[in-house]
Amino acid sequence: MLVEYEINNQAAVDYAAKWAYIRNPAFYDFSEIGGDCTSFVSQCLYAGGAVMNYTPDTGWYYSSPMDRAPAWSGVEFFYRFITNNRSVGPFGEVVPAQEAKVGDVLQLGNGERFYHSLLVVERRDGETYIAAHSYDAFFRPLSSYEYEDVRCLHILGARRWE
Repeated sequence: MLVEYEINNQAAVDYAAKWAYIRNPAFYDFSEIGGDCTSFVSQCLYAGGAVMNYTPDTGWYYSSPMDRAPAWSGVEFFYRFITNNRSVGPFGEVVPAQEAKVGDVLQLGNGERFYHSLLVVERRDGETYIAAHSYDAFFRPLSSYEYEDVRCLHILGARRWE
């Protein structure tokens, strides 16, 4: 039976705090080949308890640099997986950025495409604070970024087989 459950947002934030400025050796660093931002966000969700979805091509998983789903490390693939996933792994919906909550994922765009994924680690006094790789950051205000578009992927939870 497919069971829905909440992701442990505090565990995801704790992972982000630990690995924001260094790389977890269990995962390849994609910084030199397009960026590590979405892989870092995926690692955070995984640390929060989301199980991997090993569906070839359309899943969300990481076994090695050569054996991973595009959604693990690609901005648009991650977006499509999260918003369309009806099976195991994390799932969510797009909400206005001002409704972002801790554990949600923000993606920045330039008017033509979305290019950067960030994990929300706190919301306080009208400001959203994020963690990210590629432009390594922890507790960086979203307002310090320059971007044209932002979308918020509200992570509703995850699913696993039981």
